[in-house]
Amino acid sequence: MRNVTPMRMLSLVSLLTAVGIITVLLLQGHSSAAGRHATLSGVTSSASGTPASTAAKPSASQSAGAPASPSATASASASASASATPAAVPATAAPDQALLSATAQAHGAVSVAVTDLGTGQTLTYGAAGHGFATASIVKVDILSTLLLQAQDQGTTLTASQESLATTMIENSDNDSATALWNEIGQEGGLNAANKRFGLTSTTGGTEGNWGLTSTTSADQLRLLRQVFTSDSLLSSRSRDYIQGLLNQVESDQRWGVSAAASGSDYAVKNGWLPRSATGLWVINSIGRVERNGQELLVAVVSDGNLSESSGISLVQSVAQAAAGSLSAG
Repeated sequence: MRNVTPMRMLSLVSLLTAVGIITVLLLQGHSSAAGRHATLSGVTSSASGTPASTAAKPSASQSAGAPASPSATASASASASASATPAAVPATAAPDQALLSATAQAHGAVSVAVTDLGTGQTLTYGAAGHGFATASIVKVDILSTLLLQAQDQGTTLTASQESLATTMIENSDNDSATALWNEIGQEGGLNAANKRFGLTSTTGGTEGNWGLTSTTSADQLRLLRQVFTSDSLLSSRSRDYIQGLLNQVESDQRWGVSAAASGSDYAVKNGWLPRSATGLWVINSIGRVERNGQELLVAVVSDGNLSESSGISLVQSVAQAAAGSLSAG
């Protein structure tokens, strides 16, 4: 074994110490680099690869309080609007027991149509699909057609036509009706006007028989709208003219739908006709009535009545009951 001098021993210790220091420095550098790598990895992960648990949080935050997307807002708004604002259609009333009882008294067929001009509520009941002879209520249709034709031609009624119209409506004069029926072109003229008026189930009588024009209560209500509302092909002047005549029907012809009025504010036109083949009566009534603050248009048509008086009683009771059903509805 070789002897180690103190000088050699000191050199060896110095060398080992230096190696140790270098080793420590290298280890510290590796640890720092690893930390920086971990930090950089975290930043990269956050920017491009967020874990699912972290990604769910922004979504939950948006659902709870963040503004909805424009499409979601529009969809929700449209849905709320649709449910809060239903389509504006007139309410349809149902017949009450009084109307059921009144119509049950008919010996033949009866039908009624009524509308409240204030609310738009409407009721039509009885004898669906049954065509009724108009008798003299067609005189309102004849005059409406005459006025529409005059409007089309840019003219007004002559003095002769006005005289005929007055006696036709106020006194229900048949000769006057026949004269004006011929002037409008008989059933051809009436049918053409009614198509424009929106009547779908009314056909003019043939061979000069204007009183045998076939109609329904619903169509008569459509005609009354032409006469009494601004939603009409008739000018305000034409409407005022017809209304004025209907307000002055002679006293013995003021029965019918006027029974539904609460006072004396009504306008009416009636029709009555005994059928030669059966001896049974057609009894009809159309018009406007004021009932406890309501402005109503009412049309009642009937046939197969045993007598004129029983038919009038039926029409009046049905008109009253129908107006009552509308009020209750």
